[in-house]
Amino acid sequence: MALASAAVLRRLSRFRASTALAIAANRALGDARSILSRNASTAVANDEVYSRFESSKDKSHVTWPKQLNAPLGDVDPEIADIIELEKNRQWKGLELIPSENFTSTSVMQAVGSIMTNKYSEGYPGARYYGGNEFIDMAESLCQKRALEAFRLNPNEWGVNVQSLSGSPANFQVYTALLKPHERIMALDLPHGGHLSHGYQTDTKKISAVSIFFETMPYRLDESTGFIDYDQLEKSATLFRPKLIVAGASAYSRHYDYARMRQICNKQKAILLADMAHISGLVAAGVVPSPFDVADVVTTTTHKSLRGPRGAMIFFRKGVKETNKQGQEVLYDYAEKINAAVFPGLQGGPHNHTIAALAVALKQVNQPNSTVNLKMGMFQASTQEFKAYQEQVLRNSAHFAKHLMAKGYELVSGGTENHLVLVNLKNKGLDGSRVERVLELAHIAANKNTVPGDVSAMVPGGVRMGTPALTSRGFTEVDFEKVAEFFDRAVGIAVKIKEASGAKLKDFKAAVDTNPEFQGHIKALREEVEDYAKDFPTIGFEKSTMKYRN
Repeated sequence: MALASAAVLRRLSRFRASTALAIAANRALGDARSILSRNASTAVANDEVYSRFESSKDKSHVTWPKQLNAPLGDVDPEIADIIELEKNRQWKGLELIPSENFTSTSVMQAVGSIMTNKYSEGYPGARYYGGNEFIDMAESLCQKRALEAFRLNPNEWGVNVQSLSGSPANFQVYTALLKPHERIMALDLPHGGHLSHGYQTDTKKISAVSIFFETMPYRLDESTGFIDYDQLEKSATLFRPKLIVAGASAYSRHYDYARMRQICNKQKAILLADMAHISGLVAAGVVPSPFDVADVVTTTTHKSLRGPRGAMIFFRKGVKETNKQGQEVLYDYAEKINAAVFPGLQGGPHNHTIAALAVALKQVNQPNSTVNLKMGMFQASTQEFKAYQEQVLRNSAHFAKHLMAKGYELVSGGTENHLVLVNLKNKGLDGSRVERVLELAHIAANKNTVPGDVSAMVPGGVRMGTPALTSRGFTEVDFEKVAEFFDRAVGIAVKIKEASGAKLKDFKAAVDTNPEFQGHIKALREEVEDYAKDFPTIGFEKSTMKYRN
């Protein structure tokens, strides 16, 4: 009974801490709005000011403010036209790259806002520039929403929202917590890992991480397609890493975070979870969360989380352990990681991105969050956001099922998350050839290495995911059609390779010059476009497009 009461008190304490932050932020915003509303009558339209300048002896030469307020189409028709062409592509195409998504109109409005104008080196309340009152508000609100989105106690976790992208975020963690040339273990790139985890070949250090730190990969069990945790544990015993990364860019199964924690504990290693691909799924509570066991968690913000292009670094705070003298030892990650981000590896943060990330996190968080004492967590995920993430998983599972029914081999034999990795070797093809035919048919996917590959330029697989098309409203029945389109593209690629031979350059030449093959691709493209055009566009309205054919 006493333990239960203590648990309730801890949950209430967490709720009060978050509520206090919200009250303080709302009070500051209220004060600012009150002051501004009193001065609203003094605002004069820009056109009136331009007229004053024109008739002023001292200001008649000052014409640039008007030009600075001119719309993009007037200032730069070439870029405006390229954007219109990209709108047309997004409308008519099928986006299957699992690291891509369609962010919301509200997020894009924040990204394109005047928040981009402000320099604010430092952190809220400790800037190297003046005039950051509202920038501080935005960044503090973003941090608060980030913790709420992943149901984290602000007394136990902190977050840095200034990191510019996922690879810099990971490098900032390594820089903060490791000495030069200390050891890192991470999933090998050909087995589904990521460049920023220290990839190198036998002859070349590909990632800068492998230049400044010593890296060793762990791999999949090629017979199953699952991570070989037993071999990872054996390798860690010999290599003695200071940090182990649990994270991937082309792994369709859940990480066993508990096992990763056990392996780290044996080596007294830091566990860094890179959840860049699955952070939206984690926020919705539909896949296992790394926060239960990880020391540090990094993520990009533009993939399944569906925010702007940025990153976050979450780190543990508070009591780490009690030493032999009975003294509490505290985590020191916050100071080290914040210092590594700024001033260590970055200058001023991108405030427009931070503001947009706050908007995206609000779409995750339920307004007026309430604490659930029975579950001991905030009810953070909105019904709509969770429904979207659940649909992402259903679409991925259904897509995998229909691909396998058509004779395709999937690495690991299926999927538990948002992506599938197709091994094309049983079709006598590689990812480069299939990617090219898909692209010409207006289907965006990406070639990807699979276990056993020796070349990243001509890999044996194709990686596809469901978040972007799910954002447009695709459901299971639509992914049956997508599987059909993919199968037809592969069939065309098989015929082209049979006619052109083994060399990739001859394959590309046949695609570019053979009327028969071009006709097959054109017919597929027309069907793909007709299908895609029936779904909503995200971030822009079809009726406003310049190119609507």
